[in-house]
Amino acid sequence: MNHMSKPYKSCNRNQMLLLPPSLYQWLPKGHLAYFIIDIVEQLDLSAIYEPYEKQNRGQPPYEPSMMTALLLYAYCVGVPSSRKIEQKTHEDVAFRVLAANRNPDHDSICAFRKRHLKTLAGLFVHVLRLCQEAGLVRLGHIALDGTKVKANASKHKAMSYGRMKKTREELEREIEDLLSRAEAADAEEDACYGKGKKGWDLPEELKRRETRLERIKEAMGVLEAEAREKAKKRDKEKDDGGDPPDGPPAEDSLHTQPSDKAQRNFTDPDSRIMKVSSTKSFEQSYNCQAAVDEEAQVIVGALVTQQANDVNQVEPMLDELEANLGRVPFQVKMTMDAGYFSDDNIMLLEDAEVDPFVATGRLKHGETPPSVRGRPPQDMTTKERMSRKLRTKRGQAAYARRKATVEPVFGQIKHVRGFKQFLLRGLENVGFEWLLWCLTHNLLKLHRYGSPCTI
Repeated sequence: MNHMSKPYKSCNRNQMLLLPPSLYQWLPKGHLAYFIIDIVEQLDLSAIYEPYEKQNRGQPPYEPSMMTALLLYAYCVGVPSSRKIEQKTHEDVAFRVLAANRNPDHDSICAFRKRHLKTLAGLFVHVLRLCQEAGLVRLGHIALDGTKVKANASKHKAMSYGRMKKTREELEREIEDLLSRAEAADAEEDACYGKGKKGWDLPEELKRRETRLERIKEAMGVLEAEAREKAKKRDKEKDDGGDPPDGPPAEDSLHTQPSDKAQRNFTDPDSRIMKVSSTKSFEQSYNCQAAVDEEAQVIVGALVTQQANDVNQVEPMLDELEANLGRVPFQVKMTMDAGYFSDDNIMLLEDAEVDPFVATGRLKHGETPPSVRGRPPQDMTTKERMSRKLRTKRGQAAYARRKATVEPVFGQIKHVRGFKQFLLRGLENVGFEWLLWCLTHNLLKLHRYGSPCTI
């Protein structure tokens, strides 16, 4: 069939072309890649440059500011994998611009991130300062919430303390049996073939079991140490006259055993089994916390915890806000769901001169609590007082902004940018990785809503 009767715009893939001579003409003006380059020029990267300045041997490293810009852009667009970043420097124009038309291999990218992870995560505060200068942070209302993120470990690699005890006993019996069989085999081979002949099959089997037994004993030791530490803390609070933590009192603190249900993962021991509300399933996870300013949904505080519940995260977040902002904002409204409520937390927030709005329980879908008016009674408990506060017009208006402030942030990070699982392992490393995702979230807000950086 002849398709040449109608004129079309030309499509000649053999046409010889020349790219513009300047990298700054390869992308549209105002592109995110150019913005990241400008931002990185303003950041203090002396801690990254310092170790390279002391090295006088080997191949020259890739330029640290280029590698920093490349990584920050990659996290902004949801491409944290070092192999995918290397691939993008060949295929994606924006990545080629950021890499100055070079192609760092994935080993170099991975090594750079690993070596400077703490410093890169520390740029969170500098980016937050830029957001404040641009007027994107007003500190009138901060919403705090947590979200579960899968660890780089399978839940099937976890074992309970009770199962460890049973498996340890089984392995010890198997090792004893294998040793007996090995001795019998050695004696038989010495009689048949002469002294010195070895049977290689049994020692290999024995070695595998001994390795498993060693790892199980190590995991049991950690769980037992954690149980003893909790018992000591319980006894100390009891001696101080404070309220003991949840759980039965320990009769012998120094010999307290962990619960048979206490678990430890062999791939990432710091991670924990947690219920993921979106899927209603239990996964090996971490609990990622974020405090978000209402003005432009800028994250002003971020941390990661091993604890599945949120009730113990108020004090650490107040410390984080003070470190990031220089002080806890005076009389800022702070909204939190029922997972954060406790008498101690309300006292902490009020002592910090924060205006708290913390839910005291969960409402059924579509249920609206009755509003209240007038002065509150004098004999109300902390919980009753907070519950009444949330039923006032002021309380309802403040708490209604919580979902619209913090939950879209988790949606943007997890569903738009694709952050569903940590790449790194260990509580400290995933804490730094979470900060990378949060600081690049703030960079995207800065790029979208305005910044002194323009190209």
